[in-house]
Amino acid sequence: MKKIIALFLVCISAHTFAQDDDVLNAYVSHTINELREFVAIPNDALEHADINRNLTWLTKKFNERGFNSSLLPTKGESLFFAALPVEDQKPTVLFYMHLDGQSVDPSKWDQPNPYQVVLKSKEGDQWKTQPFDSLTKNMNADWRLFGRSTSDDKGPIVMFLNAIDLLKKNNVVLPFNVKVILDSEEEKGSKPLPDAVKEYRDLLKADFLVINDGPVHGSGKPTVVYGCRGITSLSLTTYGPIKPQHSGHYGNYAPNPGFQLSQVLASMKDPNGKVLIKGYYDGITLDDPTMEILKKVPEDAENINANLAIKTPEQVGSFYQESLQYPSLNIRGLASGWVGEKARTIIPESATAEIDIRLVPETDGNRLKTLVKKHIANQGFYVMEGVPTKEERMAHDKIITITEGSVTNAFRTDLDNAYGHFLVKVLNDSFGEDVVQIRIMGGTVPIAPFINELKIPAFIVPLVNADNNQHSPNENLKIAQIAYGIKAFYGILSTPLN
Repeated sequence: MKKIIALFLVCISAHTFAQDDDVLNAYVSHTINELREFVAIPNDALEHADINRNLTWLTKKFNERGFNSSLLPTKGESLFFAALPVEDQKPTVLFYMHLDGQSVDPSKWDQPNPYQVVLKSKEGDQWKTQPFDSLTKNMNADWRLFGRSTSDDKGPIVMFLNAIDLLKKNNVVLPFNVKVILDSEEEKGSKPLPDAVKEYRDLLKADFLVINDGPVHGSGKPTVVYGCRGITSLSLTTYGPIKPQHSGHYGNYAPNPGFQLSQVLASMKDPNGKVLIKGYYDGITLDDPTMEILKKVPEDAENINANLAIKTPEQVGSFYQESLQYPSLNIRGLASGWVGEKARTIIPESATAEIDIRLVPETDGNRLKTLVKKHIANQGFYVMEGVPTKEERMAHDKIITITEGSVTNAFRTDLDNAYGHFLVKVLNDSFGEDVVQIRIMGGTVPIAPFINELKIPAFIVPLVNADNNQHSPNENLKIAQIAYGIKAFYGILSTPLN
């Protein structure tokens, strides 16, 4: 993907067309301009007004392309739905993307405003800002657009819109009915989604679901993912003295909640990273054919370890893809007392650990949380849901408060599914490369409600670069991926099912 021109000047599915440089640059440039306009509308998932402004923009843009669009009220933020006119004899494809984004801390970004897209080129190890008018002279595939949601997930939405433009320009008769559902709360866990999918079941009815979220495989090759892990969470808080106490006066006397919590956490895993909680991995078996599929993913452990700057990975699986087939147990945050220059010689009053658990289809999130709580109780802790009173503190030696998060289920589609074969063939024909097929990815997309309610297979067709920094400062989208995304959508929407 070093040359954008090479991405377009090839046969796309059954429909071939020659693109001169001007046409090529026009479509990529238009996508960039439209993405800049879209990103300039803040989309913090926690801000209702942000979401509404994005819904207004989307309504305008989809309607301009001939879609019938509507906002679907939920118990939270509205979903955005759009569809081209339906023809009963055609199969229907439903696309899922999301319009909300993670919150930003501008002080962590290498630009004044994360919602104002900045164009940058790589020079050595440094990124150099480029003026946008330079793209008219040099459409460099390796340059990048920096801004919140450029890759997650506004970029793919704008790629889709411009692919529709290109299909219309070439007078392609779509072999599908096309529906689009855009989530407004994906970054908050999509809590209203299960009820909403049930309520709007008839509207969302389709033959298969394509999710355009997340990055392509690290090799940069076309990628189809057949599932993703789910997620749930726990917050654990242990208690020491009711107020912080001088560590000289009360050290060796007042129990330290940090040590209590660290002992609990350490009891959950062995030195190799495997969860020791009884029953945690129950129900998961990987037969030889499955292992062969996992081993076909082109990954280099040495390269992964170098990128992570780690000598030895955990041993839950014998290699990276195998490790993703099991539920994880992760400490995502720890807090007790003060650190750094503000550190104080005190025994803290409490210590808190935030835990996330990534789920696989064989595991139930509520069951795993119950196993964790039972394990903690077996360590001698009195388990509570609220903050202990003074009387409760004095009645129990070790107290822990456990607060549970909601559950987003995992999903996985059979690798032998006919629609999966269709997507793999389209990408293979479009790009002339073997498609990386991934059984399940590590991240979470809230797709289980669609599968459970609509009874349809689902596939992730990621479009953005693997090193896009999604959720983090300096999120970015490689310009080559814009061409890739338009081409992928074009191929899918122009190729009839066998």
